[in-house]
Amino acid sequence: MLDSMHEILKTAEQQGVPFWEIVLRGDMEERQVTREASLDKMRLTWRAMLDADSAYQPELRSVSGLVGGDGGRMKTYAETKGSLCGDFLSQVIAVALRTGESNACMRRIVAAPTAGSCGVLPAVLIPCWKAGTYTEEDILHAMYTAAGIGAVISVRASISGAAGGCQAEIGSASAMAAGALVALCGGDGRQIGHAVAMALKNLMGLICDPLGGLVEVPCVKRNVVGAVNAVSCADMALAGIESRIPADEVIDCMGDVGRRLPVEFRETALGGLAVTPFGLQVKEMMKNTAHGE
Repeated sequence: MLDSMHEILKTAEQQGVPFWEIVLRGDMEERQVTREASLDKMRLTWRAMLDADSAYQPELRSVSGLVGGDGGRMKTYAETKGSLCGDFLSQVIAVALRTGESNACMRRIVAAPTAGSCGVLPAVLIPCWKAGTYTEEDILHAMYTAAGIGAVISVRASISGAAGGCQAEIGSASAMAAGALVALCGGDGRQIGHAVAMALKNLMGLICDPLGGLVEVPCVKRNVVGAVNAVSCADMALAGIESRIPADEVIDCMGDVGRRLPVEFRETALGGLAVTPFGLQVKEMMKNTAHGE
């Protein structure tokens, strides 16, 4: 059931239920759990996202010293000087940074769908939650929508940077977040599909090139890109703008592109930003640190 956006949408339409309900039923069937047990687990996941954000410590730094504090800087900037993006997007950016930095600093996060892309989904949901517009039940339904989208991508393509580049991590997370936002804002199944397709298309071909092999640079700031992309695609879909290419075809294409990416661009730190002069300095620094030098 959860291997095709088209099938989920068709089943939802036939049964007269929303997208998230089909995903919830799929979870109940796959794990052989009750509806309440499924909802309880999703609630724990949501609260872990909230905890990761609230427990953020701007003074913490990652193992390399390259990551940390930017989430605090963004929050302060937005609150004291205003921002070009406006209040909502400023919050989205700040949460994406805080969560991505928490991962780099070995704090507790929710892989959504991966640790390296953990900031995207909470970045769009937490500001909505803090605004007081939506109930926890609304948020959980949006998370089921995101989970269903992630499941389809994982089956048809990949959510692994090592297998498909950063398009498979940040791209997938962005598609999940875009679909979740559409669902949260009352969009229908077709609009969810269009948001997913547009979000993935925008990040198609994004390589995975972490400096020193660490999920720090450029990973954390790419969470911001994925989150802001999700917001823009959700807004386009809700406005009635459609993707000319169906979501399943875009997902299949992303998988094909990922398989064709040279190994240097698939989390090996052998290409891209990882082999810039600065990237090589980081690699040497980490090698010396590992050897106790």
